Amino acid sequence: MKAKTEFATFAAGCFWGVEETFRKTKGVANTAAGYSGGKTKNPGYEDICTGETGHVEAVQIEFDPKKVSYDELLDVFWNVHDPTQLNRQGPDTGTQYRSAIFYHNKKQKQAALKAKESLEKSGKFKSKVTTEILPAAAFYRAEEYHQRYLEKEGLKVCH
Repeated sequence: MKAKTEFATFAAGCFWGVEETFRKTKGVANTAAGYSGGKTKNPGYEDICTGETGHVEAVQIEFDPKKVSYDELLDVFWNVHDPTQLNRQGPDTGTQYRSAIFYHNKKQKQAALKAKESLEKSGKFKSKVTTEILPAAAFYRAEEYHQRYLEKEGLKVCH
């Protein structure tokens, strides 16, 4: 019998490194790089780069909650990027690189809100956490060359 899986969607800057990190996380069954949170239907990479679609580069994760909890995925999310940078991550700038959590149900929403509040109170960051917490919207899979990009190119994630 196939394990029952759930979905999580995160935006944490350029999706290449984010996808690679989550793909290697125990309990993650599948990942996809794509676009979410905007108004344009079926956007492509060139559309996203204009900053006019409202979409972010995001990663949709299919996971087995018996092997990895949503809270553990949130921990990976917070540690894979700087959630205090508004509309940027490292050298990448633009609204498509903003930090966001797209929750798929009430339980995920509550966990995300609690984790964000806890992170803000922890003092880990001197600046305010800018991560948006939004209901999951349509997810548009990115072009095939973006899928598992770092793996295909033989590159490593650098954090």
